[in-house]
Amino acid sequence: MSMSRSMSVIAVALGLVFGGGACAQAASGVPAEKQAVVNRVLAKMALENVGLQMLQAPVAEMVRQSRVVVTSRVPAEKQEATMKDVTAEATAFLEKEAPPLRASTQTVVQSSVAPLLAQKFSLEELKQLADILESPVLAKFEGLVPEMKKTVGDNVAKANGPQIQPKMTELQNRVGLRLRAAVGQAGGQ
Repeated sequence: MSMSRSMSVIAVALGLVFGGGACAQAASGVPAEKQAVVNRVLAKMALENVGLQMLQAPVAEMVRQSRVVVTSRVPAEKQEATMKDVTAEATAFLEKEAPPLRASTQTVVQSSVAPLLAQKFSLEELKQLADILESPVLAKFEGLVPEMKKTVGDNVAKANGPQIQPKMTELQNRVGLRLRAAVGQAGGQ
């Protein structure tokens, strides 16, 4: 290989190594500094959990429905073992499916949400947003949210329970009558 050809190959290689960021910037159209701040924002949003929650909800519902079937149709001595088996199956399924789903969700976040943030916010706005999301005060506030919700729930239940509970019992009775009528057990049949 000639000296000039060797230098050309080295120059191309160096261009690929050092220009990779520029190529990535050109491909996404987002400057590296802005993308870094977008990534800071995304890291605090926990969007990778969206896909997992979408998977967990129907699995939890299936386990809940299984519990209803088990308690109503499985002999008492087999109920605990059956529910243990059902729960183990559901857990194994989630453990197997969660990693690829997280990876897929992350890909979706990077391909759809990251460009949206980069487009809708200036670099300065993204920096402010990242600072807010990374703030210890926000973390402290978010840590307090469950306690605040519990306090509100407890106090609403305390203030309204005496009025609502008899009405709930009435509703349950009416629904029970309708269900029994629908299956042919009401009215002495």
